[in-house]
Amino acid sequence: MTVRLTHIHRHPIKSIGVEALERVSLQAARRLPGDREWAVVTESGERNASASQTDGQPDRWLPKSCFLRGVSSAPLQAISGGWQGNNLALSHPERPDLCFDPEHEGERLIEWVRPLWPERAPAPARLVKGAAIWTDSKWPWLSILSLDSLAELERKTGQSLGTHRWRGNLWVQGWQPFQERELIGHVIRIGDVELRITDHIGRCGATNVDTESGKPDIDMVETLDRLYGHTDFGIFAEVVTGGDIAIGDEVAP
Repeated sequence: MTVRLTHIHRHPIKSIGVEALERVSLQAARRLPGDREWAVVTESGERNASASQTDGQPDRWLPKSCFLRGVSSAPLQAISGGWQGNNLALSHPERPDLCFDPEHEGERLIEWVRPLWPERAPAPARLVKGAAIWTDSKWPWLSILSLDSLAELERKTGQSLGTHRWRGNLWVQGWQPFQERELIGHVIRIGDVELRITDHIGRCGATNVDTESGKPDIDMVETLDRLYGHTDFGIFAEVVTGGDIAIGDEVAP
């Protein structure tokens, strides 16, 4: 069976929203453009965010503990949406739709997301952009996930899990279930782009949540460990040779 690229997902704001792309241009040793470009820093994260700034924005990569994340607030997982021109348009089943300019209206997002964030946690402080892309890893990697592995996991758990809870970048179809785990250290090609597979993706409690409702529906970490003896789902990759990729491109070898 020919292996194909089936989905390209980008998350303009870390842990907040997701959008689908038909194609994207990748550069060597760079992340997927526009993915986690923005993030909401918490009051406790401000110490790190303010320690080194240029024009009021952080000028270095910051750890994930500085930001709003789905692992700390299940309702965040139900936010959907992405770019509409120069604005970001977001929706959530418990909030009115929001369309705002992140460059100039970050405070509107802070007020919109505040009811979805637990009162016991450090409060959301501001929307930041900065010099870095706010992925959990400081390395310039993107994520690749398998629809075939997802289908097997759904069969074994007896429930639909969907793609959004995993917050992956590229989804492929045509591998044997969990075949991607054997590719660490290998170079694969999608269209004209070469990617080196670098590591497994360890999962956290954010994947417990149904992204339609924003409510937990499974203990995913326990489930992965029980079924497979590990808590990984998906792989990281670094772009070796850049170029354009599009839905339907063949994945080789």
